[in-house]
Amino acid sequence: GPTTFFVTRYPISFEACDGTEDTCAWLRNPPISWDEVARLADLPGAAAVGVRMDWSGAFKYRDRFLPSAPIEAYTSNWAQFGAPELQPGGRAFTEQEVRGSARVIVLNTTAAERLFGESEALDKTITINGIPFTVIGVYKDKGSFLSGADRPKGVMPVTTLQRALNVRRSDMGLVVKPRTGVTRDEMVDEVTVTLRAMRGLRPSQESTFAIITQDKLMETYDKIFGMFFLVMIALSAVGLIVGGVGVVAIMMISVTERTREIGVRKALGATRLTILWQFLIEAVTLTGIGALAGLLLGWVVAFLIRSGTPIAASIPPGAVVAALLASAVTGILFGMIPAARAARLDPVEALRHE
Repeated sequence: GPTTFFVTRYPISFEACDGTEDTCAWLRNPPISWDEVARLADLPGAAAVGVRMDWSGAFKYRDRFLPSAPIEAYTSNWAQFGAPELQPGGRAFTEQEVRGSARVIVLNTTAAERLFGESEALDKTITINGIPFTVIGVYKDKGSFLSGADRPKGVMPVTTLQRALNVRRSDMGLVVKPRTGVTRDEMVDEVTVTLRAMRGLRPSQESTFAIITQDKLMETYDKIFGMFFLVMIALSAVGLIVGGVGVVAIMMISVTERTREIGVRKALGATRLTILWQFLIEAVTLTGIGALAGLLLGWVVAFLIRSGTPIAASIPPGAVVAALLASAVTGILFGMIPAARAARLDPVEALRHE
């Protein structure tokens, strides 16, 4: 939900960091403790406070093997943070299983299909990094392609992840959901004040934890895709320059081979503008054909991605128009040099050309 936020040991940032505390001050942040979890859960504005950890492991069932599948680990209130609906017959892990670090796991449908095929997955035992776990449920992942909805995944009690798979507590994070009527910002302030007080931080000291809201996540996604956008623009610019040089070379050869034709046309009354326009049209036609070939290839790639993945890839009409306009402009800019050379030819000298 839009009001849910996360409390983590480390912030999400793109700051320069060489792995030392001099450039990464947040490496000194202490891990979140279970006492802090219990204290935050007692806050008046908190509807639910749960622990979340992310890991990966090698899943195996008989001769079927998943070398590195993501693992999500939660406390027993997993369902309060938007847990997906389980398939009939399955269940989520209980508070008792969390307290006892029970070796149980809930698989998503992708993991269940790859491990068990068409057979039933419930109550069967798989191994994760060589340790046996009982499958107690199967769910359909409702995540987006960014969160890997089509990837095999497992969900287990957070205490099981820590004890059975020896994952350190330092990687533990919190999910906080405010009560109805309590705004996200109010709850963020409550959590911040409580944690700073528990850690004995003075007003002048920076917080030794990070609070990540949905806005912060979107800002991070925007930075990532912004960098992709800049890289694609740079690659496209290089491609246009290379293509433009090719247009110049092809049109120069065309002008040289058709020098006598140009001389005949000028002798019959063709003006410089007529010759210039003729070769510019040829250059634009050449780049337009390249643009159409690129659009056709892009459509085929988008169709294959749409057919084989959950990504709804498509080519918007605006992109088609932009591609055709860019190809036309490229043809005009780089075709201007050979076209101008053709227009300046002397008709007498052109007729003498062999």
